[in-house]
Amino acid sequence: MGDIRPGPPQLRPGRALAHTTGASGSGSPHRSDSRPPQTPRGGRRTDLIGRPGTTPPVPGRPAFLILLLGIPALLFALITWQVVEDGPLLRVDERVSRALVHPDRFSAGLSDLGNVEIAVPVLAMAILFSAWRGRRTGTDRWWFPPAAAAVLMALVPALVVPLKELTDRPGTPVVPPGTGYFPSGHTATAAVAYGAAVFLVLPWLRTTRTRRALVIVYGLLVLGVSFGLVRHGWHWPLDVVAGWFLCADLLLVLWLLLARHSRR
Repeated sequence: MGDIRPGPPQLRPGRALAHTTGASGSGSPHRSDSRPPQTPRGGRRTDLIGRPGTTPPVPGRPAFLILLLGIPALLFALITWQVVEDGPLLRVDERVSRALVHPDRFSAGLSDLGNVEIAVPVLAMAILFSAWRGRRTGTDRWWFPPAAAAVLMALVPALVVPLKELTDRPGTPVVPPGTGYFPSGHTATAAVAYGAAVFLVLPWLRTTRTRRALVIVYGLLVLGVSFGLVRHGWHWPLDVVAGWFLCADLLLVLWLLLARHSRR
């Protein structure tokens, strides 16, 4: 009875302050340990393919990246060694080529999609689109993705031409006599030009379905060019496969650069 007194209740020493500023459940935006709140999902920047949130650190990631880059490089080196040394893999390659070669207009049209005159303008349009959208939306370092894609495309002839001279592989019986068919430059041009264009456009697409459709179209396009080159007899199958592995590493490097840029 002696504790009853008029007026508002008073705080007692030692009592838990459940609703003081900063405590859990108080409605305050600050944490009880003085750390800032987590960034709300809607406030995070999107990653390379447009999903909300950033890519968290992955344990063992350097080893995984080395493995990811090393497998295509190792396979490319193995094929190149077989071509230079006239290894047994070339006998299999020749048998597969004889079974597949049947020149026609359809295969010629597919192989033409790997021409520089077609593939590079597609990449140029993607570069302009990415630069325009990035600058219009005020994206930090908006110029980096277009510049990286352009440099990657310039690396293709810088790598393919010396390799053609080094291997000095003759063409199939369908093409005129000559050498310098390994690796396939048309395959490399198509894979890098269309692949880099996909990387530049993906972040600006709004729906997952559209992004998946674009990636599928890219895969079918590269496979179509590759099939047309072998079917028409422009290249041996190993020329095309070597182009895949060479460009896989190039595109992986571009993907890593763009992913790091999007996180920053």
